[in-house]
Amino acid sequence: QVQLVESGGGLVQTGGSLRLSCAVSGFFFNTVAMAWYRQAPGKQRELVADITSRFKTNYADSVKGRFTVSRDNAKKTVYLEMGNLKPEDTAVYYCSAPTLPYWGRGTQVTVSS
Repeated sequence: QVQLVESGGGLVQTGGSLRLSCAVSGFFFNTVAMAWYRQAPGKQRELVADITSRFKTNYADSVKGRFTVSRDNAKKTVYLEMGNLKPEDTAVYYCSAPTLPYWGRGTQVTVSS
């Protein structure tokens, strides 16, 4: 059974930090690219960051320099370190294996001004 379980969301003030985690099971994690997406109220889901099986990373322009995506293949977990958070980062954040495609249920991140 495929599962992608996000955790680490919450309420944080502007300028604060959060670390999201996504624990994966049910498929061979090590060979699959992983990604974080987000969806704010009234907006389309957008790519935040992704990381290939070879650890190459890619970021949306809006988060470059503030967010870092990483993965731990031994733990079958992908992370999103978010720093200098802004109110416009408020959204539900989803973990994904976009090429398969598999999705988590999301975790809410709220940044207060």
